[in-house]
Amino acid sequence: MKQTKKIVLAYSGGLDTSIILKWLQENYNSEIIAYTADIGQKIDRKKIFKNAKLLGVKKVIIENLKDTFVKEYVFPMIRGHALYEGVYLLGTSIARPLIAKRQIAIAKKYKAYAVSHGSTGKGNDQVRFELGYHYFGPKIKIIAPWRIWKLKSRTDLINYAKNNGIPIPKDKKGASPFSVDDNLFHTSTEGKVLENPKNSAPEFIFQRTISPEKAANKASFVTINFKSSNPVGINNKKLTASKLLEKLNQLAGKNGIGRVDLVENRFIGIKSRGIYETPGGSLLLCAHRAIESVTLDKKTMHKKDIIMPRYAELIYNGYWYSKERFKLQKIVDLNKNKVNGSVKLKLYKGNITIQSRITNSNAYSMKKVSFEENKTFNKSNIERFINFHKKKL
Repeated sequence: MKQTKKIVLAYSGGLDTSIILKWLQENYNSEIIAYTADIGQKIDRKKIFKNAKLLGVKKVIIENLKDTFVKEYVFPMIRGHALYEGVYLLGTSIARPLIAKRQIAIAKKYKAYAVSHGSTGKGNDQVRFELGYHYFGPKIKIIAPWRIWKLKSRTDLINYAKNNGIPIPKDKKGASPFSVDDNLFHTSTEGKVLENPKNSAPEFIFQRTISPEKAANKASFVTINFKSSNPVGINNKKLTASKLLEKLNQLAGKNGIGRVDLVENRFIGIKSRGIYETPGGSLLLCAHRAIESVTLDKKTMHKKDIIMPRYAELIYNGYWYSKERFKLQKIVDLNKNKVNGSVKLKLYKGNITIQSRITNSNAYSMKKVSFEENKTFNKSNIERFINFHKKKL
């Protein structure tokens, strides 16, 4: 008996991936395995199962990866202080490698010959997914519908859905929707009015942060506890990685923290404008730099700052599994065991202010820095230090 060919599709349960699912069935004569990675995005499990089953899918897999995502992907990136083009905390970029890894694992488990994704032909995600696919399953076929099908417009997609009995949400019948991506780390919004950079971002598009103007007139305070460079607790209460980020998202979001309006340079060569909300991540980045300032030496900190732009660019471009990123991660983590302690932050109307840094590390010496006279710092050496550097002018 001939074995049925199988394709593993990254499936959200929404209109676009439902259309892709049906299209794959029609054009590849294969059984489709609908795979959803739960990394903290808004997810409707009933809708995913219902829509997939409606299209005849026998195998639907929803995998809870929230802790894995935060602990093994977000936290290493925070340790590297990764910011693309100075402001973007890489919320979409860091999610794709994990989804790709698990998709290939599912494909191998069920002996699928191909994987597929719903990324458009103009975006970065197609690159991120496919580099991840190649790393873990170089012999598995990749099907990218948006690059090969004949559906060219929103109208084409709607008509295809109508002809194939695919439910169409009311908000998808009119103009093209905003392109929204969300996970536990961030929410991004692109398209429509945002495509013209002269337009201000309308307030209604923000999903996890309120405007600083509407934030409380009273400041909030939070202490983030670190062990070996990773956040492990809030206000001295130990939390799992995902619960910790959830809590920080709530605290920062209600104080109007974490908004970025960015015109970025995509890897494929075009510019795009996006609105990013990364409330908890903004707190983590600020606090992590603060705890490193009192636990790491100057050489280590400056080395990290030098490699950061390249490290961030590799993540943005989809090279999370590259030899170069692995190499840079080793530099990032070289002295992470020294980064222990806590940082207290003040949150107020979009602003983050460091209140205190507490650590048992001796990297910061109060005796040496004190303006009071002491014998721990030899000022007579300074003249020789200056004279040495004069020679470099």
